[in-house]
Amino acid sequence: MVSSDLPAVLAVQASCYTGGLLESQAALASRLALSPATCWVAHDPAQRGTLAAYLFTHAWPEHSLPPLDGVLDDGWRRQAAADTLTWFVHDMAVAPAGRGAGLAPRLYAAAQAAALDAGLRRSRLIAVQSAASWWRRLGYAPVAAGTASRHAVKLGDYGVDAVLMERVLAA
Repeated sequence: MVSSDLPAVLAVQASCYTGGLLESQAALASRLALSPATCWVAHDPAQRGTLAAYLFTHAWPEHSLPPLDGVLDDGWRRQAAADTLTWFVHDMAVAPAGRGAGLAPRLYAAAQAAALDAGLRRSRLIAVQSAASWWRRLGYAPVAAGTASRHAVKLGDYGVDAVLMERVLAA
């Protein structure tokens, strides 16, 4: 993904999410700037050049969650030890025209390989819009109730059905 993809990313986002989950271009640009190697796009196989899916991921301190629609910086990197970072899968969306083409698993696999290359061994995400079952197929499980309750305020921003999930990427 490159910054010139962001207008098309916003269009895909609008086709997939309700108003409460829409993020600004500034918020998404900050995630891309934080970790360009783990942010990806895919194009519609039927329409060359048309962006059909995207994935934003980045390292993040395991004891916190990044804010929805917040502009991120890398100030936390100076204070976080590498072994306390998790690969945070922030947002993946596939436009209706791209569904069924296997774009989401391919985006995830590419970003996961980059995360592993960066030394990240654990992952977290917040499943929204009833997507937890899809993420379970990739090995994610809901976090323990105590962990989820510590993040209740931020989880609430993602909607009533938001599920904080995690998995181990490698031992």
